[in-house]
Amino acid sequence: MRKFILSAIIAVFLAVPVFADVSIDAKASLLMEAETGKILHEFNAHEKLPPASVTKVMTMLLIYEALAQERIKWDDMVTVSAHAASMGGSQIFLEQEEKQSVRDLTKSIVIASANDAAVAMAEFVAGSEEAFVTQMNNKARALGMENTQFKNACGLDAEGHFTTAHDIALMSRELIMKYPDVFDYTKTRLDKITHKTARGEEEFGLTNTNRLIRSYSGATGLKTGSTSQAMYCISATAEKEGMQLIAVVLAAPDPAIRFDGAMKLLDYGYANYALIAKEETGTPMGEIQIYKGEAEFSPVVIKEQVNMLAPKGKHITLDGQIQISEPLTAPVAQGHAAGEVIYTWEGNEVGRSQLIIPEDIPRASVTTITERLFRRWFFAEN
Repeated sequence: MRKFILSAIIAVFLAVPVFADVSIDAKASLLMEAETGKILHEFNAHEKLPPASVTKVMTMLLIYEALAQERIKWDDMVTVSAHAASMGGSQIFLEQEEKQSVRDLTKSIVIASANDAAVAMAEFVAGSEEAFVTQMNNKARALGMENTQFKNACGLDAEGHFTTAHDIALMSRELIMKYPDVFDYTKTRLDKITHKTARGEEEFGLTNTNRLIRSYSGATGLKTGSTSQAMYCISATAEKEGMQLIAVVLAAPDPAIRFDGAMKLLDYGYANYALIAKEETGTPMGEIQIYKGEAEFSPVVIKEQVNMLAPKGKHITLDGQIQISEPLTAPVAQGHAAGEVIYTWEGNEVGRSQLIIPEDIPRASVTTITERLFRRWFFAEN
């Protein structure tokens, strides 16, 4: 693979950094930038703690994954089991044998943190809550959540049900980056569903448990939680200036400290960091030879825009290494990988993107090959 070295100076002068105090009266906290996964602040981030209804971030992730894989559909009807209807805590008061759509149960989970809806959906997705919890734990392992163990789908206190601020940030990042449609519900303040039972139809109002969507500019979600053991918890998401942040607070002594702590983390992130773009999707970064192709050479372009997280107020000198593959043989399909570009700052990798072929390169026709050979012979003779 051929390698080329490039350098670029990027200056971020959006503001002078403000290294504010981010101490929070909670057992654990963490701030992460969502696109890069970089941790900007952490305190006791790996301490195992009960997460209360922040558990439902994983429940939501598996529901949206099932929808994306078309294993379930938004309009599917779910029959509520006796087990789901028996859930205490925050709920929408589902009754046994009541039927609700996947859509209405999901928004009840996301907006109103309904335990009964979470268990009903767990049973619908996996066949039983126990099987769903197995999926939750398998997904946690796949995401690198090394200090997490789920015992139920809703977050009610249970022995051995725990996670960490770090692990919550990982699953929150997976949810919002893969399924941003979840924001349609996490940003909804008020909604409603209709109960249809033997007594007839009755509307039930849903109120978002996340006060930040009303009080913090740029807030997008994500999930609150509270129980006697977990105290007050939140995984809060926000987006400003093209940058998404995830702020996790666990075991705050009261709801006000939970929300204030999340806002303090988010304010710290936006005051001190910026997400900057280096190369846009489709930017040419060199060319590659195509043997037996209708075109003898093809440009290679950036597959996905390269974004990097940087402290505000600093000159940043990026070293970039472009690695282009050896010549390809036609036919070559559009999007074929042909190398990559890797950016480093102070010896640490800060971003990379694949380089691809932007258009199909068909095999050269007999006419093209003949003309090409003639030109080479002609110029060689002259």
